[in-house]
Amino acid sequence: MKGDGSDEDGITRVVVTRAEKDLKGIKELYYKRNSVHLEHAVAKKISGQYKHFLLTLMGHEN
Repeated sequence: MKGDGSDEDGITRVVVTRAEKDLKGIKELYYKRNSVHLEHAVAKKISGQYKHFLLTLMGHEN
């Protein structure tokens, strides 16, 4: 998710197709590589209903 744009198709594919257990590992790895939580990166780069949708799928409803 680095840069000005975001790969919405890629983000959707990862979040929707991964089991909760896999997503936990992905979030941990994202944090290790970027020093930012994946949920915070999504909240910053994505907007509207799509943001709410992704955050809900990631277990972060606020």
